[in-house]
Amino acid sequence: MKKLIKEKTKKLSSILAVFIFTAVAFGNPSELEKIVESYKTEKNFNGVVLVATEGKIDFISGVGQADRQLKTPISTKSKFKILSITKTFTAVLILKLYEQGKIDLNATIGKYFPEYEGVGKDNVTIHQLLTYSSGIVPESDRGGMLPYKSSLTLDEMIKKYCSGKLEFEPGSKSVYANTEYIILGKIIEKVTGKSFEKVLQKEILSPLKMKETGMANSRKSVKGLVPSYMQNETNKALEPDEPYLIETFFASGAMYSTAEDLLKFDTAIFSKKLLQPKTTDLMLKFYPELDYTAYSIWGSDGYGAFKEKFYYRTGGILGSIANWIHTIQSKKTIIVLSNTNTTNLFELSEKLYLASLK
Repeated sequence: MKKLIKEKTKKLSSILAVFIFTAVAFGNPSELEKIVESYKTEKNFNGVVLVATEGKIDFISGVGQADRQLKTPISTKSKFKILSITKTFTAVLILKLYEQGKIDLNATIGKYFPEYEGVGKDNVTIHQLLTYSSGIVPESDRGGMLPYKSSLTLDEMIKKYCSGKLEFEPGSKSVYANTEYIILGKIIEKVTGKSFEKVLQKEILSPLKMKETGMANSRKSVKGLVPSYMQNETNKALEPDEPYLIETFFASGAMYSTAEDLLKFDTAIFSKKLLQPKTTDLMLKFYPELDYTAYSIWGSDGYGAFKEKFYYRTGGILGSIANWIHTIQSKKTIIVLSNTNTTNLFELSEKLYLASLK
């Protein structure tokens, strides 16, 4: 694939100016186009934005460069690492097992993962894992990128980084970390007897026809998956991410997708067709005492530019950044995916939201 791209580089460079900004809009896109173009030129935004109403795309645009060495452009079909948005897929899979009577959300880790060696084995419930309120010391996060540079098996990762002591009483507060969702991924495998990837494909990706979505792995190449870049704080140059093993993020952050595929997932959740209506309500119930955490995502009755109830899920690993928002009253979906860390995606999402209401 890389060889083919190199052969086409010269041809691409001559038409790069035409394709560096690709947009498809429905209705009047001028205001949305202006916002994306200004973020591209003034804040060096590279990525894809999608705005939809009731699951129908109003505007989608891809701007900037995918591979900076080959100077290939980002398109609306580009695939991005979606990072912690993976956690929402994990939460849905847990709730699928709950609907099937295979998981009790009030049961503890040990019921489904008896080999778990952490103190939380008989003290932390599935519900608490889903709301980041387990109290397990998040050693998987406090080690920075180090845990994700080691070639560890899932069991080794859990034993070394996700089996620490409890630093607060489970359920008393919410502290965001990857730890809980790595454990939840293992529980999915234990309960089903299948790999997380196979369960994901069977229960979500295949039914929703999410053909451009899957699990990333440092040992395999994914066609169309864009590399990501960090901005050098000194000279502001964009440099390739430092090496890491994305598969070690597992059920907490190892997936890739496109904006359009994520819209399918969003629509299936909020139309209450992916999960039963009561289960969806359970998933979307947010807890003010736990920093407005719902299952994997956060909810709000209004914040910043959003003057209505909405849900949001962010993600970020080095230069890969993602932001997903769904509003309840206006039924807007805003998805922004980027392969650089140059832009505040929540701020961009707010502007897109306000423009979409006009």
